[in-house]
Parts: sequence; structure tokens; C-alpha cells
Amino acid sequence: MNRRLAWVGASRKDYAEFPENVQDDIGYRLFRVQTGSSLYPPARPLSKGVLKGLGIYELAADHDGDTFRAVYTLQLDGIVYVLHAFKKKSKTGIATPQHDVDLIRSRYLDALQAHAQLLAAYGAAARNHRGDR
Repeated sequence: MNRRLAWVGASRKDYAEFPENVQDDIGYRLFRVQTGSSLYPPARPLSKGVLKGLGIYELAADHDGDTFRAVYTLQLDGIVYVLHAFKKKSKTGIATPQHDVDLIRSRYLDALQAHAQLLAAYGAAARNHRGDR
């Protein structure tokens, strides 16, 4: 199974600012998700508050005392949407900061809308191909 990878908002630009070894680590794990290799290496579900039940996961990698995170969902037919990539700024606790949670939720809604438009366009193209009116 191969899923397409789609970047939402500035997630790709933010990911590109990660240290190279962090990009390699998280990039390989995103590839594993794309190819259906389960959630290995482990991804942490973001399942509290406004993100509960949305099928959103987080990959984390440490580098020089900092933690870098990439957040994605694969709930939408055949596409892995990377919703956010960021360096965790807090030095205490593992909770995702509220402003990042809000951004993830907003980008999830953007991904839903983009996915619905993609499906509508695909459906229209399929109907045109078959000659349906």
C-alpha cells in the first residue's frame, strides 16, 4: 500500500528547517506510514481535547537537547497529511502546547476541505471519462 504524502500549511517549510539527521529520522518514519508499515517506529496518538478521535499522530525526534515533532493524519483515504512540524520549546512536560494544538486542529480542518475537493474533482473526472453527464 502506498499513500501519497501531502503537506498542509507551512509544515513542509518548517520540516525543512529541522536538523538533517532529524529530517532523516522523521522522514523515514513518514515513509513507513506511507507504505503501510503500520505506525512503526511508534507514533503517539494525539487524543485529548479538541484532537480526540481525529486519528492524528505525532512523531518525535530528539537532537542536541531539543525535541522536534511532526504531526500527521492518515484518516483520509490514501493520503498522509502532514499537519504540523515544529520544535518543542517547553523544557518541562510532554504536553503539546495549546497554540500548536490549535494550529493542528485548524490544519486538520484545512486537510478535510482539501480532501473533499480532491474527491469531488476525482469524481467529476471519472464521470467525464465514462461519458456520464
